[in-house]
Amino acid sequence: MNTPLSPDDIEHLARRRAGAKLGWYIHATVYLLVNLVWFMLWQFGPEFGLGARRWSIFPVLGWGLGLALHGISVFVLGNGSGLRERLVQKERERLQRGRGPGGT
Repeated sequence: MNTPLSPDDIEHLARRRAGAKLGWYIHATVYLLVNLVWFMLWQFGPEFGLGARRWSIFPVLGWGLGLALHGISVFVLGNGSGLRERLVQKERERLQRGRGPGGT
């Protein structure tokens, strides 16, 4: 029941998917570079009191969670992923069954 995509549709979809993946790669690179600097400060920076350098773990973990969710949205749940396509197909079939003859 899938309608074939036109060459323009394929081009548009390919550019969107590539852009989403490139966005994640840039996000991951910035995450690694910034956290490398934080690690260097934590490891070799001045100590301002008992445990003062341990704060850096919180942004690392929080941002890491955000990066992981970004990756899931791009690579697992993104347009064209197998899981997303299966869910869309199931919804399409369910809606077509519910519509029946003469439905809108």
